[in-house]
Amino acid sequence: MEIENIDLHRLKMPLKTPFETSFGRLTYKDFLVVCVNGEGQTGYGESVSLPFPIYNEETTDTVKYMLKEFFIPKLLKLDGIDHPEQLQSIFKPIRRNQMAKAAIEGAVWDLYCKKKGISLSEALGGTKKEIDVGVSIGIEPGIPEVLEKVETFINQGYKKIKLKIKPGFDLEPIAAIRDRFGSDIPLMADANSAYTLEDIHLLRQLDPFHLMMIEQPLAHDDIIDHVKLQSELSTPICLDESIHSYEDARKAIEIGACKIINIKIGRVGGLAEAVKIHDLCKSNGIPVWCGGMLEAGIGRAHNIALSSLDNFLIPGDTSASNRYWETDIVTPEVDFLRPGTLAVPDGYGIGYEINEKVMEKYRLETESFSKEKSIY
Repeated sequence: MEIENIDLHRLKMPLKTPFETSFGRLTYKDFLVVCVNGEGQTGYGESVSLPFPIYNEETTDTVKYMLKEFFIPKLLKLDGIDHPEQLQSIFKPIRRNQMAKAAIEGAVWDLYCKKKGISLSEALGGTKKEIDVGVSIGIEPGIPEVLEKVETFINQGYKKIKLKIKPGFDLEPIAAIRDRFGSDIPLMADANSAYTLEDIHLLRQLDPFHLMMIEQPLAHDDIIDHVKLQSELSTPICLDESIHSYEDARKAIEIGACKIINIKIGRVGGLAEAVKIHDLCKSNGIPVWCGGMLEAGIGRAHNIALSSLDNFLIPGDTSASNRYWETDIVTPEVDFLRPGTLAVPDGYGIGYEINEKVMEKYRLETESFSKEKSIY
Protein backbone atom coordinates (compact mmCIF):
# COMPACT_ATOMS: atom_id res chain seq x y z
CA MET A 1 0.00 0.00 0.00
CA GLU A 2 1.71 3.15 -1.27
CA ILE A 3 1.29 6.27 0.86
CA GLU A 4 1.82 9.35 -1.28
CA ASN A 5 0.99 12.32 0.95
CA ILE A 6 -0.71 13.23 4.21
CA ASP A 7 -2.93 16.18 5.10
CA LEU A 8 -3.42 17.44 8.64
CA HIS A 9 -6.48 19.53 9.47
CA ARG A 10 -7.17 21.29 12.76
CA LEU A 11 -10.82 21.86 13.66
CA LYS A 12 -12.62 23.59 16.51
CA MET A 13 -16.22 22.46 16.97
CA PRO A 14 -18.53 23.89 19.66
CA LEU A 15 -20.39 21.40 21.82
CA LYS A 16 -24.18 21.76 21.89
CA THR A 17 -23.97 22.02 25.68
CA PRO A 18 -20.97 22.21 28.06
CA PHE A 19 -19.63 18.90 29.37
CA GLU A 20 -18.12 18.80 32.85
CA THR A 21 -16.11 16.07 34.60
CA SER A 22 -14.13 15.96 37.84
CA PHE A 23 -11.16 17.51 36.04
CA GLY A 24 -12.71 20.30 34.03
CA ARG A 25 -15.45 21.79 31.85
CA LEU A 26 -15.46 21.65 28.05
CA THR A 27 -17.44 23.90 25.71
CA TYR A 28 -15.77 22.93 22.43
CA LYS A 29 -13.61 20.21 20.85
CA ASP A 30 -10.24 21.25 19.43
CA PHE A 31 -8.94 18.29 17.40
CA LEU A 32 -7.04 17.07 14.37
CA VAL A 33 -8.17 15.10 11.34
CA VAL A 34 -5.43 13.07 9.62
CA CYS A 35 -5.90 12.27 5.93
CA VAL A 36 -3.57 9.61 4.53
CA ASN A 37 -3.66 9.57 0.73
CA GLY A 38 -2.53 6.81 -1.59
CA GLU A 39 -3.42 5.26 -4.93
CA GLY A 40 -6.51 7.39 -5.40
CA GLN A 41 -7.98 6.74 -1.93
CA THR A 42 -8.00 8.65 1.37
CA GLY A 43 -8.04 7.20 4.86
CA TYR A 44 -9.28 9.30 7.78
CA GLY A 45 -8.23 9.36 11.41
CA GLU A 46 -9.18 11.68 14.27
CA SER A 47 -7.21 12.77 17.31
CA VAL A 48 -9.03 12.49 20.64
CA SER A 49 -6.74 14.57 22.85
CA LEU A 50 -8.13 17.56 24.72
CA PRO A 51 -6.77 21.13 24.45
CA PHE A 52 -5.17 20.77 27.89
CA PRO A 53 -3.41 17.85 29.64
CA ILE A 54 -6.07 16.87 32.16
CA TYR A 55 -7.14 13.43 30.91
CA ASN A 56 -3.59 12.41 30.07
CA GLU A 57 -0.35 14.20 29.23
CA GLU A 58 -1.24 14.83 25.59
CA THR A 59 -2.91 17.94 24.15
CA THR A 60 -4.01 18.95 20.67
CA ASP A 61 -0.77 20.90 20.29
CA THR A 62 1.48 18.05 21.42
CA VAL A 63 -0.32 15.63 19.10
CA LYS A 64 0.16 18.06 16.22
CA TYR A 65 3.86 18.41 17.04
CA MET A 66 4.44 14.65 17.27
CA LEU A 67 2.58 14.01 14.02
CA LYS A 68 4.48 16.70 12.13
CA GLU A 69 7.94 16.01 13.51
CA PHE A 70 7.94 12.25 13.93
CA PHE A 71 5.00 10.08 12.88
CA ILE A 72 4.16 11.64 9.50
CA PRO A 73 7.81 11.78 8.35
CA LYS A 74 8.36 8.19 9.54
CA LEU A 75 5.35 7.00 7.55
CA LEU A 76 6.30 8.93 4.42
CA LYS A 77 9.82 7.52 4.56
CA LEU A 78 8.48 4.00 3.94
CA ASP A 79 8.23 2.56 0.45
CA GLY A 80 4.86 1.19 1.47
CA ILE A 81 3.22 -1.04 4.05
CA ASP A 82 1.38 -4.34 3.79
CA HIS A 83 -0.83 -3.99 6.87
CA PRO A 84 -1.65 -1.29 9.46
CA GLU A 85 -0.41 -3.56 12.26
CA GLN A 86 3.13 -2.86 11.02
CA LEU A 87 2.86 0.64 12.44
CA GLN A 88 3.16 -0.75 15.96
CA SER A 89 6.74 -1.85 15.35
CA ILE A 90 7.55 1.19 13.21
CA PHE A 91 6.41 3.60 15.93
CA LYS A 92 7.64 1.52 18.88
CA PRO A 93 10.94 3.45 19.37
CA ILE A 94 8.89 6.58 20.14
CA ARG A 95 7.65 6.41 23.73
CA ARG A 96 4.05 7.04 24.74
CA ASN A 97 2.21 9.72 22.71
CA GLN A 98 -0.57 7.18 22.31
CA MET A 99 -3.19 9.58 20.99
CA ALA A 100 -0.87 10.87 18.28
CA LYS A 101 -0.06 7.30 17.24
CA ALA A 102 -3.74 6.35 17.21
CA ALA A 103 -4.77 9.31 15.05
CA ILE A 104 -2.44 8.42 12.17
CA GLU A 105 -2.85 4.66 12.62
CA GLY A 106 -6.62 5.05 12.34
CA ALA A 107 -6.24 6.84 9.00
CA VAL A 108 -3.99 4.05 7.71
CA TRP A 109 -6.55 1.40 8.77
CA ASP A 110 -9.27 3.29 6.88
CA LEU A 111 -7.10 3.55 3.76
CA TYR A 112 -6.13 -0.13 3.99
CA CYS A 113 -9.78 -1.21 4.21
CA LYS A 114 -10.77 0.96 1.25
CA LYS A 115 -7.96 -0.54 -0.83
CA LYS A 116 -9.05 -4.06 0.19
CA GLY A 117 -12.73 -3.34 -0.38
CA ILE A 118 -13.76 -4.31 3.16
CA SER A 119 -15.25 -2.58 6.18
CA LEU A 120 -13.13 -1.55 9.15
CA SER A 121 -15.24 -3.83 11.34
CA GLU A 122 -14.40 -6.83 9.14
CA ALA A 123 -10.71 -5.99 9.11
CA LEU A 124 -10.63 -5.88 12.92
CA GLY A 125 -12.47 -9.20 13.29
CA GLY A 126 -15.83 -7.74 14.26
CA THR A 127 -18.87 -10.02 14.18
CA LYS A 128 -21.74 -7.78 15.26
CA LYS A 129 -23.96 -6.01 12.76
CA GLU A 130 -25.29 -3.61 15.37
CA ILE A 131 -24.19 -2.38 18.79
CA ASP A 132 -25.99 -1.10 21.87
CA VAL A 133 -24.80 2.24 23.18
CA GLY A 134 -25.01 4.24 26.36
CA VAL A 135 -24.62 7.89 27.18
CA SER A 136 -22.40 9.91 29.50
CA ILE A 137 -23.77 12.68 31.70
CA GLY A 138 -21.37 15.28 33.03
CA ILE A 139 -21.36 16.94 36.43
CA GLU A 140 -24.46 19.10 36.42
CA PRO A 141 -25.29 22.23 38.49
CA GLY A 142 -27.76 20.29 40.62
CA ILE A 143 -29.90 17.17 41.08
CA PRO A 144 -32.88 18.46 39.03
CA GLU A 145 -30.64 18.90 35.99
CA VAL A 146 -29.25 15.37 36.42
CA LEU A 147 -32.72 13.85 36.65
CA GLU A 148 -33.94 15.80 33.65
CA LYS A 149 -31.06 14.52 31.51
CA VAL A 150 -31.45 10.94 32.72
CA GLU A 151 -35.14 11.01 31.82
CA THR A 152 -34.36 12.45 28.38
CA PHE A 153 -31.78 9.80 27.60
CA ILE A 154 -33.90 6.93 28.91
CA ASN A 155 -36.72 8.12 26.66
CA GLN A 156 -34.26 8.19 23.74
CA GLY A 157 -33.49 4.54 24.36
CA TYR A 158 -29.89 4.63 25.59
CA LYS A 159 -28.92 1.26 27.08
CA LYS A 160 -26.61 2.56 29.81
CA ILE A 161 -26.45 5.76 31.84
CA LYS A 162 -23.00 6.90 32.98
CA LEU A 163 -22.83 9.69 35.52
CA LYS A 164 -19.63 11.62 36.16
CA ILE A 165 -18.99 11.97 39.90
CA LYS A 166 -16.53 13.72 42.21
CA PRO A 167 -16.33 14.31 45.98
CA GLY A 168 -19.41 16.28 46.96
CA PHE A 169 -21.28 15.15 43.84
CA ASP A 170 -21.62 11.40 44.17
CA LEU A 171 -23.98 9.70 46.63
CA GLU A 172 -26.76 12.25 46.38
CA PRO A 173 -27.22 12.25 42.57
CA ILE A 174 -26.85 8.45 42.39
CA ALA A 175 -29.48 8.04 45.13
CA ALA A 176 -31.78 10.51 43.37
CA ILE A 177 -31.53 8.59 40.08
CA ARG A 178 -32.33 5.28 41.78
CA ASP A 179 -35.19 6.87 43.72
CA ARG A 180 -36.75 8.36 40.58
CA PHE A 181 -36.09 5.62 38.02
CA GLY A 182 -35.64 2.46 40.07
CA SER A 183 -32.98 -0.21 40.18
CA ASP A 184 -33.59 -1.58 36.69
CA ILE A 185 -31.89 1.36 34.94
CA PRO A 186 -28.36 0.29 33.85
CA LEU A 187 -26.36 2.88 35.79
CA MET A 188 -22.64 3.40 36.37
CA ALA A 189 -20.45 6.09 37.90
CA ASP A 190 -17.25 7.54 36.44
CA ALA A 191 -14.90 9.20 38.92
CA ASN A 192 -12.01 10.14 36.59
CA SER A 193 -9.51 9.51 39.42
CA ALA A 194 -11.20 11.87 41.87
CA TYR A 195 -10.83 9.67 44.99
CA THR A 196 -8.13 8.04 47.16
CA LEU A 197 -8.04 5.03 49.48
CA GLU A 198 -9.01 7.39 52.28
CA ASP A 199 -12.44 7.49 50.62
CA ILE A 200 -13.10 3.74 50.96
CA HIS A 201 -15.90 4.34 53.49
CA LEU A 202 -17.59 6.74 51.07
CA LEU A 203 -17.16 4.48 48.05
CA ARG A 204 -18.59 1.52 49.99
CA GLN A 205 -21.81 3.50 50.25
CA LEU A 206 -22.24 3.11 46.49
CA ASP A 207 -22.64 -0.68 46.81
CA PRO A 208 -26.34 -0.64 47.78
CA PHE A 209 -27.19 1.19 44.53
CA HIS A 210 -26.21 -1.88 42.45
CA LEU A 211 -24.19 0.05 39.90
CA MET A 212 -22.86 -1.71 36.81
CA MET A 213 -19.42 -0.39 37.80
CA ILE A 214 -17.47 2.53 39.16
CA GLU A 215 -14.91 3.67 36.64
CA GLN A 216 -11.36 4.73 37.58
CA PRO A 217 -12.08 5.85 41.16
CA LEU A 218 -8.38 6.16 42.11
CA ALA A 219 -5.27 7.70 40.57
CA HIS A 220 -4.91 7.82 36.79
CA ASP A 221 -1.66 5.82 36.87
CA ASP A 222 -2.56 3.30 39.58
CA ILE A 223 -3.40 -0.38 39.55
CA ILE A 224 -2.04 -1.37 43.00
CA ASP A 225 -4.44 0.65 45.16
CA HIS A 226 -7.35 -0.44 42.97
CA VAL A 227 -6.64 -4.03 44.08
CA LYS A 228 -7.25 -3.07 47.70
CA LEU A 229 -10.31 -1.00 46.82
CA GLN A 230 -11.86 -3.78 44.71
CA SER A 231 -11.48 -6.19 47.63
CA GLU A 232 -13.53 -3.79 49.76
CA LEU A 233 -16.34 -3.24 47.24
CA SER A 234 -19.00 -5.45 45.74
CA THR A 235 -19.40 -2.93 42.91
CA PRO A 236 -17.10 -3.88 40.01
CA ILE A 237 -14.22 -1.52 39.36
CA CYS A 238 -13.58 -0.58 35.74
CA LEU A 239 -10.16 0.74 34.76
CA ASP A 240 -9.82 3.48 32.17
CA GLU A 241 -6.92 5.95 32.52
CA SER A 242 -4.62 3.28 34.04
CA ILE A 243 -4.67 1.09 30.92
CA HIS A 244 -2.39 2.38 28.15
CA SER A 245 -1.35 -0.94 26.63
CA TYR A 246 -1.77 -4.70 26.48
CA GLU A 247 0.88 -5.00 29.22
CA ASP A 248 -1.02 -2.65 31.52
CA ALA A 249 -4.17 -4.68 31.01
CA ARG A 250 -2.35 -7.98 31.59
CA LYS A 251 -0.88 -6.78 34.89
CA ALA A 252 -4.16 -5.28 36.11
CA ILE A 253 -6.01 -8.53 35.40
CA GLU A 254 -3.33 -10.72 37.01
CA ILE A 255 -3.38 -8.82 40.31
CA GLY A 256 -7.17 -8.35 40.43
CA ALA A 257 -7.25 -4.57 40.08
CA CYS A 258 -10.54 -4.57 38.17
CA LYS A 259 -13.41 -6.66 36.86
CA ILE A 260 -14.08 -4.59 33.71
CA ILE A 261 -11.87 -2.62 31.32
CA ASN A 262 -12.81 0.40 29.23
CA ILE A 263 -10.92 0.37 25.91
CA LYS A 264 -10.35 3.75 24.29
CA ILE A 265 -8.55 3.64 20.96
CA GLY A 266 -6.64 6.87 21.54
CA ARG A 267 -5.58 6.00 25.06
CA VAL A 268 -4.01 2.67 24.05
CA GLY A 269 -2.24 3.89 20.91
CA GLY A 270 -4.52 2.65 18.18
CA LEU A 271 -6.79 -0.07 16.87
CA ALA A 272 -4.19 -2.85 16.72
CA GLU A 273 -3.41 -2.52 20.44
CA ALA A 274 -7.11 -2.16 21.25
CA VAL A 275 -7.85 -5.50 19.55
CA LYS A 276 -5.02 -7.19 21.48
CA ILE A 277 -6.45 -5.90 24.77
CA HIS A 278 -9.92 -7.07 23.74
CA ASP A 279 -8.59 -10.57 23.03
CA LEU A 280 -6.68 -10.69 26.33
CA CYS A 281 -9.75 -9.66 28.30
CA LYS A 282 -11.92 -12.18 26.48
CA SER A 283 -9.55 -15.02 27.35
CA ASN A 284 -9.66 -13.96 31.02
CA GLY A 285 -13.43 -13.48 31.28
CA ILE A 286 -13.15 -9.68 31.63
CA PRO A 287 -15.91 -7.83 29.73
CA VAL A 288 -14.92 -4.66 27.91
CA TRP A 289 -16.66 -1.61 26.51
CA CYS A 290 -15.61 1.31 24.35
CA GLY A 291 -15.34 4.66 26.08
CA GLY A 292 -15.77 8.03 24.42
CA MET A 293 -13.67 11.19 24.18
CA LEU A 294 -16.29 13.52 22.69
CA GLU A 295 -15.35 12.32 19.21
CA ALA A 296 -16.64 13.83 16.02
CA GLY A 297 -17.91 11.49 13.31
CA ILE A 298 -14.60 9.99 12.20
CA GLY A 299 -13.65 8.97 15.73
CA ARG A 300 -17.18 7.67 16.32
CA ALA A 301 -16.92 5.50 13.23
CA HIS A 302 -13.70 3.94 14.51
CA ASN A 303 -15.35 3.30 17.90
CA ILE A 304 -18.33 1.61 16.27
CA ALA A 305 -16.09 -0.70 14.25
CA LEU A 306 -14.08 -1.67 17.33
CA SER A 307 -17.25 -2.26 19.36
CA SER A 308 -18.37 -4.86 16.83
CA LEU A 309 -15.88 -7.34 18.35
CA ASP A 310 -17.64 -9.98 20.41
CA ASN A 311 -16.26 -9.26 23.90
CA PHE A 312 -17.63 -5.72 23.88
CA LEU A 313 -20.42 -6.90 26.15
CA ILE A 314 -21.31 -3.57 27.78
CA PRO A 315 -22.86 -0.64 25.89
CA GLY A 316 -20.21 1.97 25.11
CA ASP A 317 -20.22 5.76 25.06
CA THR A 318 -20.52 6.14 21.29
CA SER A 319 -23.78 8.00 21.22
CA ALA A 320 -25.44 9.50 18.15
CA SER A 321 -23.86 12.58 16.55
CA ASN A 322 -26.64 14.87 17.72
CA ARG A 323 -25.77 14.16 21.37
CA TYR A 324 -22.87 16.61 21.08
CA TRP A 325 -22.93 18.32 17.66
CA GLU A 326 -25.33 20.55 15.77
CA THR A 327 -23.80 19.15 12.58
CA ASP A 328 -21.17 16.41 12.37
CA ILE A 329 -18.26 16.13 9.92
CA VAL A 330 -19.48 12.84 8.42
CA THR A 331 -22.43 11.96 6.23
CA PRO A 332 -24.72 10.36 7.00
CA GLU A 333 -24.36 11.42 10.61
CA VAL A 334 -24.08 8.71 13.24
CA ASP A 335 -27.68 7.97 14.14
CA PHE A 336 -29.74 5.25 15.77
CA LEU A 337 -30.84 2.22 13.81
CA ARG A 338 -33.46 2.07 16.55
CA PRO A 339 -33.43 3.67 20.02
CA GLY A 340 -30.15 2.89 21.80
CA THR A 341 -28.71 0.84 18.93
CA LEU A 342 -26.30 1.79 16.15
CA ALA A 343 -25.76 -0.14 12.93
CA VAL A 344 -22.20 -1.23 12.19
CA PRO A 345 -21.46 0.17 8.69
CA ASP A 346 -20.67 -2.42 6.05
CA GLY A 347 -19.27 0.06 3.52
CA TYR A 348 -15.58 0.18 2.76
CA GLY A 349 -13.35 1.59 5.51
CA ILE A 350 -15.13 3.54 8.22
CA GLY A 351 -18.36 3.45 6.20
CA TYR A 352 -19.02 7.19 6.29
CA GLU A 353 -18.25 10.00 3.84
CA ILE A 354 -16.71 13.29 4.92
CA ASN A 355 -18.95 16.37 4.95
CA GLU A 356 -16.52 18.83 3.38
CA LYS A 357 -18.76 21.85 4.02
CA VAL A 358 -18.81 21.18 7.76
CA MET A 359 -15.06 20.47 7.76
CA GLU A 360 -14.50 23.84 6.09
CA LYS A 361 -16.79 25.62 8.55
CA TYR A 362 -14.83 24.46 11.60
CA ARG A 363 -11.33 24.20 10.10
CA LEU A 364 -8.67 26.42 11.67
CA GLU A 365 -5.72 25.36 9.53
CA THR A 366 -4.44 22.72 7.12
CA GLU A 367 -0.92 21.44 6.45
CA SER A 368 0.16 19.00 3.76
CA PHE A 369 3.13 16.65 3.74
CA SER A 370 4.65 14.69 0.89
CA LYS A 371 7.66 12.41 0.48
CA GLU A 372 9.64 15.25 -1.11
CA LYS A 373 9.00 17.49 1.92
CA SER A 374 9.63 14.80 4.56
CA ILE A 375 12.14 16.03 7.15
CA TYR A 376 12.67 12.82 9.10
